[in-house]
Amino acid sequence: MRIDAGPQAILEKSFVPPSRRAMAQPVLFILSGLPGTGKTTLARALAAAWGATHLRIDTIEQALRDLCNLVVEGEGYRLAYRLAADNLRLGQCVVADSCNPIALTRREWEQVAIDCKTRFVNIEVVCSDPAEHRRRIESRRSDIATLKLPSWQDVIAREYEPWSVARVTFDTANQTSSELIDRLRLDGSGLTHR
Repeated sequence: MRIDAGPQAILEKSFVPPSRRAMAQPVLFILSGLPGTGKTTLARALAAAWGATHLRIDTIEQALRDLCNLVVEGEGYRLAYRLAADNLRLGQCVVADSCNPIALTRREWEQVAIDCKTRFVNIEVVCSDPAEHRRRIESRRSDIATLKLPSWQDVIAREYEPWSVARVTFDTANQTSSELIDRLRLDGSGLTHR
């Protein structure tokens, strides 16, 4: 029996699903939105549907607080950019799950994709029903042990700059995660907003 490929190539062929092998380039899904709009629920669904790495800023920032005793400012985002780049260079799609409230961080996420010569899609997650949004904020529980969740007052007072670039807007008051995932699959133009 003749083997033309090395062990790594054989492993890759054996364990990479056909849909991933067919994908020419990985995608960086850049989620943005206020707390309680449903970003993490959507991010998890996207990661499962696309076989993507899920990078959650809340997890990263809380780990920096807990493990390094840091007062976290931009460190969580900067660490996430590096992790995203590592995964994109491996050919993995990445779902970046963060509030991403200002133009600076939005540009920095896009730059990660550009530097990795891959595609990106900006997704703004909103909840257009204020009563439902407030209900979510006031009733949710953290799945990160030491993370203190924001109050409704914290959410409505939070800095969140208007968008000035193309994005997919997803309203969790009216749509399910599977509807957005179907939209991204059907609309190839939704995968690159440069």
